Amino acid sequence: MNTSEILQAIASGERSAREVCDQALAHIEAGDGAINAFTATTARRARAEADAVDARRARGEALPPLAGLPYAVKNLFDVAGLTTLAGSRINRELPAAHEDALLVQRLQAAGAVLVGALNMDEYAYGFTTENTHYGATRNPHDRTRIAGGSSGGSGAAVAARQVPLTLGSDTNGSIRVPASLCGAWGLKPTFGRLSRRGTYPFVHSLDHLGPIADSVQGLALAYDAMQGPDPLDPGCHALRVQAAMPGLQQGTGGLRIGVLGGYFREHASAPARAAVDLAARTLGARDEVLWPDAALARAAAFIVTASEGASLHLPDLRRRPQDFEPLSVERFISGLLQPADWYLRAQRFRRAYRDQVNALFQHWDLLLAPATPISAPAVGTEWIEINGVSHPCRPAMGLLTQPISFAGCPVVAAPLWPEATGGMPIGVQLIAAPWNEALCLRAARALEQAGTARMKQ
Repeated sequence: MNTSEILQAIASGERSAREVCDQALAHIEAGDGAINAFTATTARRARAEADAVDARRARGEALPPLAGLPYAVKNLFDVAGLTTLAGSRINRELPAAHEDALLVQRLQAAGAVLVGALNMDEYAYGFTTENTHYGATRNPHDRTRIAGGSSGGSGAAVAARQVPLTLGSDTNGSIRVPASLCGAWGLKPTFGRLSRRGTYPFVHSLDHLGPIADSVQGLALAYDAMQGPDPLDPGCHALRVQAAMPGLQQGTGGLRIGVLGGYFREHASAPARAAVDLAARTLGARDEVLWPDAALARAAAFIVTASEGASLHLPDLRRRPQDFEPLSVERFISGLLQPADWYLRAQRFRRAYRDQVNALFQHWDLLLAPATPISAPAVGTEWIEINGVSHPCRPAMGLLTQPISFAGCPVVAAPLWPEATGGMPIGVQLIAAPWNEALCLRAARALEQAGTARMKQ
């Protein structure tokens, strides 16, 4: 059952929230051994939350918008009673969290039912979720391939229909990459839109949180439930709620929609370009737009990421580097060796860069680009080729996402299924100006209604 069917069945009394919860837990237990999306399940808590929804319905109370909907969270979100692993071996030594992350609290208040925590790249530093400590998460559409990362468990769990909704984080593309490779819907909100309180950080000046879902409705409902100011998170800049759900049916008539060329065509394979072209035809977009300084932005994002990420883990990198993920420890160490001047120059560039990007939206309401350069490669792939040029696989999966998140723009990743990918998906980014998530979701809904973008049944 998808999000809409679950919510309707529970609201009508056709099914109880407890039934839906038990079915989700059974599905996870039966199939996750092959996919490895989950690092923990929270069965006792889930059943208690589902029973609370059923009790409200029995009393004749109005149900909240996500009543009974099962969901899971990347294991960098605090969940009361669980240790927040952040994909690491070192964090196993930490005590269990005393309370939920704020976004988990808000989803619980909206009636959603938490069923577990999800696998990820260690400390969110990666695009493949080939986690040495907890095992690689496999792509549900071909288990020899990666699920993407760093929110790989979040993408795979939705694509495998284990849960209709998950939460992930996106610093340089970590929601959009797994959404693209797994064929799910993903939303990276505006930087500062959603509170990060109660989550394990990676790069404070770049970290975003957001949902992955089986439908645009699922994205919008979760996004609306999680919105709101948080005076205890100085990085949360949202002063008011801007509901997205009511505008989903408005369509894209009158919107000025462009297609990113230049860097975003040069670093995309033929199937990735075909996916964008198909979305563009559906939305009536014809004009090519050049995004400013995309390559420089990606380079600056690498510098900021390495510097801030390494600084966070400096004590452990000094005394126990052998306990870090082998696939990322050298990048953390290199971040410690970067000159401070590099970091400061990258941040100064970012301020000017955001002004250039924001100027684009004086002429365009929405811009389209591929989310990943290729469809999911095999687990263990070291190099990929894009238009005759070889790239190291793990960082290259973020080639097309990093320049966008460095500007802080909201993005929906829409799942398309172009030919010549062996039946694998590639996502398309729907990009709007900061604080305009509703436009991304409107366009995503238009693609969904047209059948251009969809979850695979």
